[in-house]
Amino acid sequence: MIYKLFRAEEWAAASSAPSFAGSALDLRDGFIHLSTGAQAAETAARHFAGEKGLVLARIDPEKLEAELKWEPSRGGALFPHLYGPLPMSAVARTWVLAADEVSAVVDGR
Repeated sequence: MIYKLFRAEEWAAASSAPSFAGSALDLRDGFIHLSTGAQAAETAARHFAGEKGLVLARIDPEKLEAELKWEPSRGGALFPHLYGPLPMSAVARTWVLAADEVSAVVDGR
């Protein structure tokens, strides 16, 4: 499984549509930024520090229609990048969290 962090307003728009085109950052970069379970907590800490009401979405990569590429990012680690819309049907589960709670969810605590 892979993960996407949404701000509350992004999730509100995405969850009421058949697909999500991306956040402002995603649209600027030309792909939807995703993370593995091992990367999600650091992503939250770096890009969403102090935020509450984030939505962590667990995504089933088998249900993605657009191309998923694994590309180097932070420290050369390979991150999943989705080159096209994220179908909401690929979202397997969600949690509403603060940024510092992400690691507990992806670690199963």
